[in-house]
Amino acid sequence: MSESSQLSAEDQKLLTLARATRARTRAAEGAAVRDTDGRTYAGATVDLASLQLSAVQVCVAMAAASGSRGLEAAVVFSGGSELAAADAAVIAEFGGDEVVVHLW
Repeated sequence: MSESSQLSAEDQKLLTLARATRARTRAAEGAAVRDTDGRTYAGATVDLASLQLSAVQVCVAMAAASGSRGLEAAVVFSGGSELAAADAAVIAEFGGDEVVVHLW
């Protein structure tokens, strides 16, 4: 997994999705991923008494449930400067070490 702040046109679309999802839900973070087939998934933090998921975990779960076999890229829109260990782990497990991750 590599982290970068320079966005291709396709990754800019992920940023737009992540930002819009965070704004719409008023969540702590928004994320969007693109799978190896080019499909995109966007999600926001889920913080319920009985369920806590990061935005990245939501996106990966959506991709897996849709039959995706891996990831190409991910954008996390949270204002943080570091990817959470749990998010890095789920991206690496589902997408492999070559997934480009952009933090905003």
